[in-house]
Amino acid sequence: MAVDLKEGMALYVRIDDKAGGKDETEQDALDSMNYLQQIAKERFLLAGIFGDPETGCADGAMILFAARDLEEAKKIACGDPIIERGFYRCEIRRWNVMLQSDKINP
Repeated sequence: MAVDLKEGMALYVRIDDKAGGKDETEQDALDSMNYLQQIAKERFLLAGIFGDPETGCADGAMILFAARDLEEAKKIACGDPIIERGFYRCEIRRWNVMLQSDKINP
């Protein structure tokens, strides 16, 4: 996976934590995945969960994506169905690229 990130380029990070209360359904998770896949067609995006995908135990997620500015990043982040429906709360932060490696294997 070669992504041409430039030093000084800004990306945005969305860090999700469970909001408590009820758990999302499989349909909610699918709606979120469909939303993120659509966003990924339009711009750079990496997404992953905190937890163990083999057991289905996830207590949060992180998404790294490109946006023009913080306002657009918030709109993208908060448009995700699992955020809109209150299953997770999120923090959105600007992340500045300082270094990029061309290696992905440990």
